[in-house]
Amino acid sequence: MSAPPDPVALNKPTGVPDRIILTWSKDPTTTQSVTWRTDTSVSEGWAEISPLSEGPRFVDRTGWVRAVTEKVVTDLSEAHYHSATFTDLQPDTQYVYRVGDGRTWSPWHQFRTAAATAGEPLEFLLFGDIQHGIESHWTRLVRTAVAHAPNARLAVYLGDIVEDWNRDGQWGEFLRAGAPLHQSVSAFPTPGNHEYGETLTPNWRPQFTLPLNGIPGHEEAVYYLDIQGVRFISLNSTHMSPEQAQWLDEVLKSNLNKWTVIVLHYPIFPSVPDRDEPYQRGLILPIIEMHGVDLVLAGHDHVYARSGIVCNSNSPNPRAGAVYVNTVSGAKMYDIKAQPWMLRKAEDTQLFSVVRVSGDELTFETRTPSGALYDRFILRKVPGKQNLLINDIPPTAERLRVLGTSN
Repeated sequence: MSAPPDPVALNKPTGVPDRIILTWSKDPTTTQSVTWRTDTSVSEGWAEISPLSEGPRFVDRTGWVRAVTEKVVTDLSEAHYHSATFTDLQPDTQYVYRVGDGRTWSPWHQFRTAAATAGEPLEFLLFGDIQHGIESHWTRLVRTAVAHAPNARLAVYLGDIVEDWNRDGQWGEFLRAGAPLHQSVSAFPTPGNHEYGETLTPNWRPQFTLPLNGIPGHEEAVYYLDIQGVRFISLNSTHMSPEQAQWLDEVLKSNLNKWTVIVLHYPIFPSVPDRDEPYQRGLILPIIEMHGVDLVLAGHDHVYARSGIVCNSNSPNPRAGAVYVNTVSGAKMYDIKAQPWMLRKAEDTQLFSVVRVSGDELTFETRTPSGALYDRFILRKVPGKQNLLINDIPPTAERLRVLGTSN
C-alpha cells in the first residue's frame, strides 16, 4: 500500500502560479479581480488579459496589470499571494487572462463580465459547508454543478470551507478541487466559525479579493455586490453585532435592485438541535423583513432545510417574507430536527443549488452529486405584495436516516 501524500510537498508553493481564483471587488460589469500564489522567490506578479477570440491571435492585443503582492506564513510554508484587478472592461464580454511574473505564466483561462442591464438573466451556484472530504468528496459535486450551470457568473460559499482555519493544506484542497470553477466563475464567500481561530484565518484576505464596502474590523467578510439586478450581501454571522445590523439596515435602505439575497453562515432558523442563534435572529430578522429581502442562504447545520415564505414579525412592509435555505455540500453530516417551517429537507446528502434570476422570476434548484433534482421552487414578484411562491418539489422521497443508518 502506498503512503499517503505528504501535505508539505503537496501544498508547497513554487515559481509557477497556483491557487488561482476569480472574485469581484468592484463593478462586475467593467472589472474582474484575480488572486494567485507563488513561492517567495517571485517578488512581483502580473496579470495579462485580452478580449476572447476563437483563435490564438488574441496574444497580439493583450494588456497587463501589476499585482499587489503580500507574504503569507502558514503552518506549511511561506508564500507570496498576488492580487490584480482588471479595469475598463466591456460589460457582458468574454476575456482570456493569465497570471505570472512576466516569464513564468499560468495557462490562459476565460471569464465573462456581468451585463450592464439590471434585468439581464443571472445564473449562480450555491455551496454549503465543504469542510470535510474537501478534495476527495467535494470534487465530484463541483463537476456536476458546473455541468448544470454552464452560464454561472457567481459561486456562493456559505462558510466552513475548511475544518481547521489555520491548516493551509485544507485551503489547498479547496482551491485544487474547485480549480476549473474558480478560474472562470467569480467566488462570493462568507466566513464560517471554522474560518476563525484567535482571528480570521490568515488565508482569507490574501486569497479572496473582495469588496471593501463593509464595516471596520470585518473587511472582506461583511460586504455586498450588485450584479444584474440582484444585491448579494455577506454577513459575518460568527461575529454578529449591533454595528453589523445597522450596516445591513443602511445597505438595504439604499438598495435599488429588484432582488436581494443575504448570505451568512449561521441560519436564522436552525435545522439541527442545539444550534439556535437567537441573538443573531433578534438583531437582523426584523431588518430582513422590514426591507423585503427575498432569499436568505445559510450553512452550518450540515443538513438541507428549505422553508416556504416566512414572515415572523408585524412588519409594515407588505412585501415582507423571505425563503430560507440551509444547505451542505461536503462530507460532514448531522441529524435534522424536523420543524413545521421546513417544506423540503435532507440528511446525509451532498447538495449544490443552481439559482436563475430573470426579470420578475427567481428559480431555485437543488441537486445531488448525480445531478438528480432534489428540490425546486420559483419566486415571482408581485407589485406591492409578498412574493408568490410556486413549489415544484420532485415526487421523490426525502433523504432521511432510517433507524440510525445513513443513505
